[in-house]
Amino acid sequence: MNCTLLSAGAAQEVTGSKHLLEIDRTTVMVDCGAFQGKRDESYRKNSSFPFDPKLLDAVVLTHAHYDHCGLLPRLVSQGYRNSIYSTHATRDLANLVLLDSAHLQSRDCDYLHKQKRHNNSLVTYEPLYDEKEVRTCLDHFMTVAYHRPFFLAKGVNAMLFDAGHILGSSMALVDINRDGRHLQIGFSGDMGRNDLPIIRDPEMLPPVDYLVLESTYGNRLHAPLDTTMDTLADIINRTVEQGGKIIIPAFAIERTQELVFCIHLLHDQGRIPSLPIYVDSPMAVNATTIFKLHEECYDDETREAFLEHHENPFGFNDLHYCVSKQQSQALNMITDPAIIIASSGMCEAGRILHHLMHCIGDERNTILIVGYMAEHTLGRKILEKWETVPIFGRHFPLKAEVAVLNSFSGHADYNEITDYVRRLDTTNLKKIFLVHGEQKAQENLRGLLTGMGHVVEIVEAGVRYELAS
Repeated sequence: MNCTLLSAGAAQEVTGSKHLLEIDRTTVMVDCGAFQGKRDESYRKNSSFPFDPKLLDAVVLTHAHYDHCGLLPRLVSQGYRNSIYSTHATRDLANLVLLDSAHLQSRDCDYLHKQKRHNNSLVTYEPLYDEKEVRTCLDHFMTVAYHRPFFLAKGVNAMLFDAGHILGSSMALVDINRDGRHLQIGFSGDMGRNDLPIIRDPEMLPPVDYLVLESTYGNRLHAPLDTTMDTLADIINRTVEQGGKIIIPAFAIERTQELVFCIHLLHDQGRIPSLPIYVDSPMAVNATTIFKLHEECYDDETREAFLEHHENPFGFNDLHYCVSKQQSQALNMITDPAIIIASSGMCEAGRILHHLMHCIGDERNTILIVGYMAEHTLGRKILEKWETVPIFGRHFPLKAEVAVLNSFSGHADYNEITDYVRRLDTTNLKKIFLVHGEQKAQENLRGLLTGMGHVVEIVEAGVRYELAS
């Protein structure tokens, strides 16, 4: 039996996860994410695959973030014929993410075509897929429960474990048993953190021979989670006293629901004043409905805090969900203090851009960063406090306060990653492969894990790594 690991994305970068296991003539792919970054590079990387989709035997999806599921419709449209395995919640959220992506691509391409005619540009973009192709892709999903083994190919099975990253997220254990040889390979997906709101903590994988491990925060530490509520209350109260607004770019899935959950707690505890809170994202509204449908993914603390006392942890009197364009535009006319949560999380598209444009130049306001901001994104520029930032082709002075609450991040930091590996049964562990991280993060994490006695390899895109049994 010959077994190799090949990464076609999220190798020495943070987006576009696509990892392939080649077992003799069988190929299993874990995740099929879209690359996010500069427009030209993203379009080039997302337009084609460095392999033939027709030759894949199975796809396992760890969770429904766009950088892990965003190219599944294109994979199917280019010939993939077999099943896509995921948890129930992941399938429901992927449906939402992919339909939203198809809509945004169509709208953005229409805009770019108009710009091309106006500027006589030679650059042409077409949507990667449309809504019909998304629906066709969803027919390939096969949902599985945590801890239930499922068949991928002859002599190849898999099992999912809770990753604690977003609702329904999973780590994948691939079990290979062929020709008298046995290999177990673990894929962390995006590893979550202990004690995050709403969802359960990451589960320990069984003993593995190889671990494919994410490294997003491989050189960073999060603030202690037990101080998060205090810090959030201080930011809200300080901004309200100044007469300003709190603008929060947040991913529509998980981060928005966590923020609403925590603000609801602060509101109930009387630690923040009554002020209007707006969730300005149709996708977040739909995602919140999915969250309410999947209480099986909640942790015990969420059940104790809300489900026994409230019908809905994601709704209270001061909270307003904005769906229509008119509702969104009306928020820009508000002069009193308010909290506005809008997507996208990295400030690359969506309604958050309009709120930033109206609020970023007012020093009374606060822009609250609550998640990872990839290189070259508007969110990274705001995080780095550039003097001026580009929005819709214009440059705006950054005068609003920029506050960071990185303890809301759904990615484990390097202490949490090394602690997880330390608690694993590593009796059979031959090597750890680092993926999904920028260079400095991966080098730091490799040093830490090597110091613990492990053999660690930073995965390069397109390189095949032999996995010996």
